[in-house]
Amino acid sequence: MKPIHIISLGAGVQSSVVSLMAAKRELEPMPDAAIFADTGAEPRQVMEWLEFLKDELPFPVHVVQHKNGLTANMEDAIKNDVRMAQPPLFTRNTDGTDGQIPRVCTVEYKINPIRKKIRELLGMKPRQRHKDEKCIQWIGISLDEIQRMRESTVPYVENIFPLVDKRMRRGDCFEWMKRNGYPEPPRSACVYCPYHSDYEWRRVKSDPESWAEAVRVDKMVRNGWKGMDSTMYLHASREPLDEVDLSSDVDRGQLTMLDECTGMCGN
Repeated sequence: MKPIHIISLGAGVQSSVVSLMAAKRELEPMPDAAIFADTGAEPRQVMEWLEFLKDELPFPVHVVQHKNGLTANMEDAIKNDVRMAQPPLFTRNTDGTDGQIPRVCTVEYKINPIRKKIRELLGMKPRQRHKDEKCIQWIGISLDEIQRMRESTVPYVENIFPLVDKRMRRGDCFEWMKRNGYPEPPRSACVYCPYHSDYEWRRVKSDPESWAEAVRVDKMVRNGWKGMDSTMYLHASREPLDEVDLSSDVDRGQLTMLDECTGMCGN
């Protein structure tokens, strides 16, 4: 069975460049499709950029989502006191110690929906065992993010990294976009990702719509949901987001996605 070629499209600069390079046949073969996993917490600018890409690319862009998206599922979990696959919120525990919830949102809202769509495109039925089906998944990780490269954990998917093969760094991607007459893509990350550095939070704050949503979610998660007995925060300072001093150019130890991400967020 001939493998299918799929771009894992995060709608950031790297995966956008991979997609547009393929459209211009600077990468071969022509992909069969791209898949974008909408977490339900994407900035408006990212969704607008996705529509631009749909018009530019000669192959289909499939948009997938887990249930109703991360925000709606958190609202439901809090309202009905049920468990959910949560983002990596920072905690202040009842004994006064600090912690952080393990991150499972990437798997639940990015990796699994894309994998489910790949199985569908391969003609695989639910729970069907792998035979000779094969997907080559193109991931937009650049040379300066080589630590994020991961092999696929399922036998029917093989991950490849075209930008690494071409020795392209993130800055090279911006240059490629400019050289080819494309506008600069927006930063691709969930509006309220706890892995934001203070620099990223300042960027979110510069957009009133995104900032208002982040502050709303920060207040919403404060008391958590079923199984949680800690106080929850989006920011590593464990202070309400709208009270955190973000004016300093010095970040306070908060992880960024590039430190932690397994390759499916922010590219």
